[in-house]
Amino acid sequence: MSNKRILIRRANLNDLPEIQELFVETIETVCRIDYSPEQIAVWISSIENTKRWTDKLMKQYFLIAETDNKIIGFASLENNEYVDFMYIHKDFQRQGIADKLYSKLEARAIKHGTALLTSDVSITAAPFFMKKGFKIKAEQKNDIKGVEVINYKMTKEL
Repeated sequence: MSNKRILIRRANLNDLPEIQELFVETIETVCRIDYSPEQIAVWISSIENTKRWTDKLMKQYFLIAETDNKIIGFASLENNEYVDFMYIHKDFQRQGIADKLYSKLEARAIKHGTALLTSDVSITAAPFFMKKGFKIKAEQKNDIKGVEVINYKMTKEL
């Protein structure tokens, strides 16, 4: 990866199909250690709500990482204080892409005077967020279509 240039840019509506594909593939492969097939199925079912995804893309500070015109990661910040999305392509894990995306989100939050970042973080992503200085405030048991999916409410003081 070191010889490939990674571009970080704002996402646009044309990116949505590729973002959703990355979202599904990442959860199906990377998160299968921490979540059951049933949990993964209800989690990825959120792509069916196109309006929700379009709204998030248009209203949040939504960034993508790409190389060779291929999206390899995305992240978003809502209201300069809530890290909503942070997904890295299954074939580009542990290559510093999440670090680059997160750094941009945190810089924006600081620029806007945010004192506390929050996020609802999967079991899989929790170690990354802890390395970034987030602390687990609560374990959450979410009911999605009758299936319990656990994640963590995490915060970081800036």
